[in-house]
Amino acid sequence: MTYAVSEIRSAAAPRKKRLSYATIEPWLYLSPAIILLVVVLLVPLVIGISYSFRKFSAFKSEYVGLGQYQAMLSDQVLGQALINTLWWTAASLFFQFFLGLGLALLLDKPFPGRKAVQALVFLPWAVPSFLSGLTWAWLFNPIVGPLPHWLFALGLKAEPTNVLSDPSTAMWGPIIANVWFGIPFFAITLLAALKSIPSELHEAAAIDGASPWQRFTKVTLPFLAPTIAITVMLRTIWIATFADLIFVMTEGGPAGSTNTVPVYIYVSAFKSLDKGYASAVAVLLLVLLIAYAIVLIAIRRSLVRHV
Repeated sequence: MTYAVSEIRSAAAPRKKRLSYATIEPWLYLSPAIILLVVVLLVPLVIGISYSFRKFSAFKSEYVGLGQYQAMLSDQVLGQALINTLWWTAASLFFQFFLGLGLALLLDKPFPGRKAVQALVFLPWAVPSFLSGLTWAWLFNPIVGPLPHWLFALGLKAEPTNVLSDPSTAMWGPIIANVWFGIPFFAITLLAALKSIPSELHEAAAIDGASPWQRFTKVTLPFLAPTIAITVMLRTIWIATFADLIFVMTEGGPAGSTNTVPVYIYVSAFKSLDKGYASAVAVLLLVLLIAYAIVLIAIRRSLVRHV
């Protein structure tokens, strides 16, 4: 009797899960990528955040707590850099998105030479940003570049001067270069999304008498909305953290008119050698972009539910 009761208890007791090879096998395959992400992303992130609580000098560093963050509250250069970053990001994103969407809609239709046009459209994305900035700086130079003379001939400028040397127009130089550089990203991603829309939906809408604009707003745009949300989020983050193009073309000048937060971080860290303050500004930019990403992801989820 005692033996039977013990058998029943042992059968009713929950069995402990044994760690089998099948359980750990997926993690073994993922381990190289996980290790790489930790070493390349997580470790520098932790080190960078820790630097923001320290003050660095030539031969030593000291812990200052929130001193670097308190210094940011009275930093007028940082305030102007935040405004410049907002202007640089919004203008670049606006033109990149709408020109990229227009190219995607154009390339979605068959026409002679479409493959050649696709190659030309996607070419700027393959050009290194340093080379792109250097080329556009030459184009805006009135001595070796044609753009100032074209603007003068069109009556947009009183004389063929360098756009990058005028504080009131300097930001437009990097914005134009960035628009040229970033259009292919939206064209590629939106063209792929357009190809995934069933053609039967457009045919049914046309049979029902819908105009081209109605087919675009009622059929195409709802299907593109989730892709638009994620591509806009990614491109916004990339533009807001993009320092190469501006630094090559203007180095943040003239008079700080093109000094964005990433450029300010670079100058603070590698020219002023104030790694602690540069890390604090980088943490501020990280927090702002995380908040922006959370809002965009919430909007995308709502769009997916309504499609």
